Amino acid sequence: MLSKAQIKYIQSLQHKKNRQKFGQFVAEGDKIVQELLLAGQPVSAVYATRDWLSDHRDLAEKATGADVTEVDEAGLKQLSSLSTPNGALAIVTVPTQKGTPELAGQISLMLETVQDPGNLGTIIRIADWFGIKQVICSPDCVDAYNAKTVQSTMGSITRVKVLTADLVALLKEQAAVPAFAATLDGENIADFSKITEGVILIGNESRGLSNELIEQCSHKITIPRLGGAESLNAAVATGIICGRLLI
Repeated sequence: MLSKAQIKYIQSLQHKKNRQKFGQFVAEGDKIVQELLLAGQPVSAVYATRDWLSDHRDLAEKATGADVTEVDEAGLKQLSSLSTPNGALAIVTVPTQKGTPELAGQISLMLETVQDPGNLGTIIRIADWFGIKQVICSPDCVDAYNAKTVQSTMGSITRVKVLTADLVALLKEQAAVPAFAATLDGENIADFSKITEGVILIGNESRGLSNELIEQCSHKITIPRLGGAESLNAAVATGIICGRLLI
């Protein structure tokens, strides 16, 4: 039986200020909870239906230190921010960011003022697909631990570090690392060879990258437009650019 205090606390984590205050976030859905437990992520609690616990008994046993609570469908719906909850929900510790992100020797994605949680979640999933280990967000990006963002990652949040930084300052400090700004007036991405080190920058859904940030980049790149669309979705553009520059 869920207590009122449990319900109130879990529901409170739907708000960014409370995720920051308590250092925890909610991950919802069968696949994501499985991924978290398999990856050994710091899960403090799991709330799941009897069927889910029966089907994943081995995983539930691996939830070392976590409180595993059986709930019925109605109870899960009470806790969930989704219109159709799917089997299980976990309370997870937000990873602690240590120091300044390192750009050298790897590929990073850098996002400026990305506001849509679905876009951010999909970009994290794209990073995971292409083996990119870190996504660096400006402080005004949507929260990576928003329930919709976490859901959109389809489990990739367990394998990709999501960091926050002053992007302009970071590029200035590590100016030796190539930086590729996605713009509408850049060089054709087809003219670039595969890269093994660098930062790919994606901007706000409507405004793109700020001029201040573009000025810190060594390259302006673009996806050639053949039709009449004004722009591409930020996550779609990220996938196309990664597919061209990383393979």
